[in-house]
Amino acid sequence: MKQQRQQFTMNIILWLLTSMIVCNGLPLKANVSGRPAVVNIGAIFSFKTVIGKAAKIAIETAIEDVNSNPDILPGTKLILQMKDSNYSGFMAVVEALLFMERETVAIIGPQSSVTAHVISHIANVLRVPLLSFSSTDPTLSPIQFPFFVRTAQNDLYQMSAIAEIIDHYEWREVIAIYEDDDHGRNGIAALGDKLAERRCRISYKARLSPEPTRDEITDVLVKVALRESRILVVHVPGSWGLKVFSVAQYLGMLGTGYVWIATNWLSTVLETNSPLSQDAMDDIQGVVTLRMYTPDSQLKRRFVSRWSNLTRGKLIGLNTYSLYAYDTVWLLAHAINGFFNQGGNISFLNNSRASELSEGNLHLDALSVFQGGNLLLDNILNVNMKGVTGDFRFTSDRNLIHPAFEIINVIGTGYRRVGYWSNHSGLSTALPETLWEKLPNRSSTSQMLHGVVWPGQTTQKPRGWVFPNSGRHLKIGVPHRVSYREFVSVRGPDVITGYCIDVFTAALNLLPYAVPYKLIPFGDGRTNPSGTELVRLITAGVFDAAIGDIAIITNRTKMADFTQPYIESGLVVVAPVWRKNSNAFAFLRPFTGRMWAVTAIFFLLVGTVVWILEHRMNDEFRGPPRRQVVTILWLVLSDFGCILF
Repeated sequence: MKQQRQQFTMNIILWLLTSMIVCNGLPLKANVSGRPAVVNIGAIFSFKTVIGKAAKIAIETAIEDVNSNPDILPGTKLILQMKDSNYSGFMAVVEALLFMERETVAIIGPQSSVTAHVISHIANVLRVPLLSFSSTDPTLSPIQFPFFVRTAQNDLYQMSAIAEIIDHYEWREVIAIYEDDDHGRNGIAALGDKLAERRCRISYKARLSPEPTRDEITDVLVKVALRESRILVVHVPGSWGLKVFSVAQYLGMLGTGYVWIATNWLSTVLETNSPLSQDAMDDIQGVVTLRMYTPDSQLKRRFVSRWSNLTRGKLIGLNTYSLYAYDTVWLLAHAINGFFNQGGNISFLNNSRASELSEGNLHLDALSVFQGGNLLLDNILNVNMKGVTGDFRFTSDRNLIHPAFEIINVIGTGYRRVGYWSNHSGLSTALPETLWEKLPNRSSTSQMLHGVVWPGQTTQKPRGWVFPNSGRHLKIGVPHRVSYREFVSVRGPDVITGYCIDVFTAALNLLPYAVPYKLIPFGDGRTNPSGTELVRLITAGVFDAAIGDIAIITNRTKMADFTQPYIESGLVVVAPVWRKNSNAFAFLRPFTGRMWAVTAIFFLLVGTVVWILEHRMNDEFRGPPRRQVVTILWLVLSDFGCILF
């Protein structure tokens, strides 16, 4: 009887469990054990790109190191499946969908920021974290894409560094050359915002298609050369970025006067494909580029020493992206370990809209939701570890702590470091980690860099602008005077001289940018023109400004703004001057005879009024008339003495 009761109880429990599985749509294949033998993770990037070929080696090495370490994920192995997107955003999306059909708990990648925008929407629905070590687009917001985790430095900091470099050298306008995709546009938009904070701006945006031909690059750079700014920021992929400098060299745009600043794609090319050909190095002489800073440590030195064995016969250099790729695997391993320690299970739930996706041959109904996705994401964001890139943890806005960049100058057959930028203290020649423990110091005296060898093999800071060959010139009216020709003198159609012209050109030379202008004579040259009419033509739009000995009078100030006067008007005030010896009674000189008489009468009147008011009640004001007169005079003289002394 007891056995029958127990059997009945077990049947009831089994029936309840079956009902729960059916009602919740959980597949029977779900793994409910605490620590499974294997955990599937994926990786999507282009294996043949500058970033991808080094990252592939770093990720494979990290998987081996994690699986051979008994202190992390005990009893569990990471099974990595890597897919080559082969430069195709479409293939990256397809491979991501395939990963999500295979119970993949996390995906490393994608490499491209453009692709990350698309796949992040899928990750949000299926709750599969994306950990990208190369998608640095600042618009990949954690609010919009909560399951996207950037495991490298945000481009927002890189653009802050470039803006501070430009402000440090007192340049005000730059030209941006960029790839016309989400990554390029959003990066340049961030640069524009950072420049605006320092009262600088992007004067011209030169857009290039994602796969530009040499002719297209030539057309764009010719337009750039016609502009006044000579400060050029290049934000393009490393796959064809050197082609831009090759065309610029052909057009003579790498000579004296130009400033080329490349984002960290150039330092990645220099590190990965070193040594570059002599022609390629000649094309980038004097260029300034940035590189994500990773502090020196024993872990980093050990990994760097292993790199030559890992890449034996492949001629692939170690770049900072591969360091972040290596740490990304370790970050994921620590997060999965914490996930299991908190009782997380790897289980997947069929998509609630699976019936809508089952039509056709795509089999999208096979996509399932990772039930532990939120818990795994929390563990990823809370990891605090030391990796080959230094301290690896996230801030409250989900960016890596201590963002910093090295500033590199390409010289000769290599490059040299001219300084650092950190979000903590700005530009500095000291190591960023030595400043992190100190209070932030953004004073102008603390912002410094070593000397830079600019294009044209010059160490003198370029002015940063030239007079443009295109654009509208300012029309400046000058009076065609007959008299006082020392101020303005029209000696020919294009020859206008004089003191006022010299002052104007001297002021223009002090500006940090070009102001193209054309001087236009006003008047017939036989009579002096009206200054008021010249000022009125400015308000009418005939002239943009006027130069000359134009008097500042009331009605003219109502029509236009004037500069501070730089010529004396000649108006003087004439006043007589007498020399008199000073003595103790000099203070009495301003008192004339009439003033003395008025003062005496005034005091007598005051004395009389006092006598009228006081003589009835005050004994001092009574008696014989002589005595009363003496009292009044005494009162008047005593008051006068008090006033004088």
